[in-house]
Parts: sequence; structure tokens; C-alpha cells
Amino acid sequence: MSLSAGVLLLASCGGGEAPKADTKTPEKPQSSPKELKVDLENSVVKWKGEMMGMYSHEGTLKLTEGSLTIDNGVVTGGSFTADMKSMTATDENYDPSKEQTKEKLIGHLSSADFFAVDSFPTASFTIKSGEANASSGTLTLRGKTGEEKVENITITEKDGKVMASGTVTVDRKKYDVLFDHPAQEMVLSNDLQLTIELVAM
Repeated sequence: MSLSAGVLLLASCGGGEAPKADTKTPEKPQSSPKELKVDLENSVVKWKGEMMGMYSHEGTLKLTEGSLTIDNGVVTGGSFTADMKSMTATDENYDPSKEQTKEKLIGHLSSADFFAVDSFPTASFTIKSGEANASSGTLTLRGKTGEEKVENITITEKDGKVMASGTVTVDRKKYDVLFDHPAQEMVLSNDLQLTIELVAM
């Protein structure tokens, strides 16, 4: 009787299945946001404007300052400033026999008809937030500030430097970039296409 009772007692206290091991996958530690300084010599803003159904002009702008904050592969903060007086043309859609030259185009774009660079020598973008491959923020152009979104952002890293690029299409009329010539204004696209290529470290 006492032996049987002992067996039952052991079975009730120590029997049954062994506890299962914890099979949950540990969470990956979150990296800290990286605050980077933009390399001004190797960074650029490329612009493109189009005369609808006719031709387009393209060019570049240099930067005067810039910073980036990257958090887990997403651009979440930072800002950069472009020197509007550094504007150059890189396309070849000109006809000197009709007095169409790169120099004349840049002079026109720099005038009060378009960007009024003497009055507004810089343009800037401040990043407010980021998600996936896009960042939202505020663009200040010709003294006007509006909300814009940079999309198609790609980020690569090489030799200790981070390369980030993205595109944004801006409605020029939103920033009072107007051409006081009715016939030309009818065929000049409202879209100003910008490609931002930043190198930071």
C-alpha cells in the first residue's frame, strides 16, 4: 500500500511532459538614426523643364549646405540649400542662328519672369518625415513655401559615404514661377522635374 501511494505521489509531482523551449525569434536591435553632412562638391540637383510637344531643357544646381538623417534605411530628416545663381544648362536643344543659346536661356530663367535669382538667390528643402522610399517636407522657392514629397529614393553606401537620390515634380505656378508671355505660357509645362543626388558622410 505504501509503495503504491509513493508511486502515485511521484507521478503527480514530477510526471507529465517536459516544458517546451522558447522558440520565438529574437527581435533585431534597432539601429540609431545617422546624422550625416552632405558633401557639397559631389552633390547636385538636376532640373528639367519642357515646352509641351516641342523640346525640353535640362541643367544643374549646386548646393551651399546640407544634412541628412537616415533611420533604418529611410531618410527621415535633414535639409539642403541650392544656389540658384549656380544654374547651368546641360542639354543641346539650342539654335544659335535663332539666337537660342544656353547663356540666353539661363539669363531668362534667372530673370523676374522665372526664378528672380537676384531677389531670391537660394532655394531650400527641409525634410519633415520619411517612409519606405519617400520623404515629405517643405520646399522654399522664390520666397514661397509649400509641401512637397520626394519619391523613388534609393540609398547606397560605399567607402564610408552614403549616396541618396530621389525625384520630385513641382508645380512652378505654386511658387509664382510665371512667364509673362501668354503664347509661351500656353505651351510651357507647369511641371518642374527635379532629381536630387546627395552624397553624405
